[in-house]
Amino acid sequence: MREHTIDAHTVRGLLETDPHTLLVDVRTPAEYESSHIPGAVNLPLGRVDAHLERIVADAGGRLVLVCQSGGRATQCQGKLASAGLVDTVVMNGGMNAWESQGAPVQRGRERWALERQVRLVAGGIVLASVLASLVWPSAVAVAGFVGAGLAFAAVTDTCAMGMALTRLPYNQPSNDVDIEESLARIGARR
Repeated sequence: MREHTIDAHTVRGLLETDPHTLLVDVRTPAEYESSHIPGAVNLPLGRVDAHLERIVADAGGRLVLVCQSGGRATQCQGKLASAGLVDTVVMNGGMNAWESQGAPVQRGRERWALERQVRLVAGGIVLASVLASLVWPSAVAVAGFVGAGLAFAAVTDTCAMGMALTRLPYNQPSNDVDIEESLARIGARR
């Protein structure tokens, strides 16, 4: 599959000129609640597979897929393309690029981005295991395990630690995403 991407500046122009353009934010409900592009639909990547047939059957117009930096949106694009929906684009740089341009953002309860949380936890575990290895040399193996996990995450573009962190109470939204409403908005543009 050929990846189709678009920069944040072009997305802003599309939103102003093409009423059939819909932003689909594939981040977790908590990330979406923290900040999102006004008018974007939240359809978390973890729930796309369960609704793939309906998304493909109902989608009308171009879908612009958004996440924090582009990785999860690219994964979603691959899933949709494999199911037959090819009129999607990924916004390069995701919310990071959008916000760096000073584009409008709707803010809610402030949370750290999932990627930042992963860096904190992984770095903290590595630091603690290296320090512990000064007393107990075998503890350095934990740092190696975390390093191997990060390398695996980079190669496969998945992150087990990130998925585990999404389950923490801190990362739970005040209200869960209404999947039916999100799917209805995707289908309403036909």
